This record gives sequence, C-alpha cells and structure tokens, in this order.
Amino acid sequence: MSLMLNKLNNMRLLRAMSREFSIDVLDEMLEKVRVVTEEKRAQAQEQRQSQAQKQEKISTWLEAMQAEGISVQDLFTTAPGVCDGVKKRAPRPAKYRYTDVNGEMKTWTGQGRTPKPIAQALAGGKSLNDFLI
Repeated sequence: MSLMLNKLNNMRLLRAMSREFSIDVLDEMLEKVRVVTEEKRAQAQEQRQSQAQKQEKISTWLEAMQAEGISVQDLFTTAPGVCDGVKKRAPRPAKYRYTDVNGEMKTWTGQGRTPKPIAQALAGGKSLNDFLI
C-alpha cells in the first residue's frame, strides 16, 4: 500500500492528520469519500448483475443444447471440411547461392539475416546480383 493509504487506514495517524483541518474541510472530505464509495458499490453491483446475466444465458444455451441432444464436446469436434488449424505457407524459393566457410554451396532466400559470407562479400565491394541463382 502507498504511504498515504497506510495513513488513512491507521486510526492514530488519521487523528493526527485531522488536527490540521477544520471541521468543514473534514466534512467535505467525508462527503467525497462517501460519493466514491457509492460509485464503487454501484460498479461492483453492475459487475455482479452482468455476470449473473451471462451465467443465465449460458444455462439457457446449455439447456437448449441438451434438449437437442448436443453435448459440449460436440462443439469442439471439427466437422468435415472444416480447417483443422493454421495452414503453413510454402517455403520461399532461394534467390541467392553462396559458398560458406567450409566450402559447401548454400542458398539464401533474401529474407532474414544476411549470411556472413554474403555480408563479407558485400562489405568487400560485391553486389547481391553477383549471388543470384
């Protein structure tokens, strides 16, 4: 908790702080705290009501499903012709060919990090067109 909240929750500290204020100022503070408290209660009540409405709708749907002979598990099984998941795209074709430090021929699609042999050649003055397949 913050230091101010600790002071407000501690009766002894609250009494010590209240000595600095007049009764009128303390009454204003009290009224503001009451307003904030009522707003918080109203918000909590709205949340409870919306949760109750949501639960009521779920219960209604479950009863309707049971009346039709549909189980909850039936909702999660895939129907024929329905996609089972995310389709992966085909791998990109290679655009560039280079020789690595071991002397092996390798390819690169041109996406992602530039391979070190190509990066070194580019720094040495070559162009990517020199590596095109």
